[in-house]
Amino acid sequence: MKEEKKYFVHESSFVDEDVVLGKGTKVWHFSHIQKGVRIGENCSFGQNVNVGNNVKIGNGCKVQNNVSIYEGVELEDYVFCGPSMVFTNIKVPRCKFPQRGTSFYFKTLIKEGASLGANATIMCGHNVGKYAFVAAGAVVANDVPDYALMLGIPAKRKGWICECGEILKGEKNYTCSRCQKKYIEENSLLREDV
Repeated sequence: MKEEKKYFVHESSFVDEDVVLGKGTKVWHFSHIQKGVRIGENCSFGQNVNVGNNVKIGNGCKVQNNVSIYEGVELEDYVFCGPSMVFTNIKVPRCKFPQRGTSFYFKTLIKEGASLGANATIMCGHNVGKYAFVAAGAVVANDVPDYALMLGIPAKRKGWICECGEILKGEKNYTCSRCQKKYIEENSLLREDV
């Protein structure tokens, strides 16, 4: 009796050797999951997604159509990658002087619950904080703090956003109008008030 897979991979997609796909994860049309990738449970990968060698992706992540997650990028749990958003992993690419291999790749960490909008670009070597929101089309060229609302080219913080996704209003002390979570701003950083 053949063992039933606990994940789904569309017949048009490729999954290389030495890949772990968690329970409930779905890989849709024309996607490629490369060697050494580790993907958690209940993730969804849209059409035409490429996940590079040795990438680590947590639980509950959603990667929309036409996204490439290159080696050196890590997604923690519940990260949202909007359609056609872009990661990089080399700071100065040159065709004549190829830079292949992990010694050339800059690490990029996208922390728990962060959302990266459609067509956003995350320049390598920068981290995006937990529950941060990078707007569609923004270009991240610096680290992004937890709960930051980032817009523009280059992306700048235009406010704060709750874990639930509601934009926070006020100054220094914030209460989310949707879920009632409380936050405090100190030294240009936001933290949950517990």
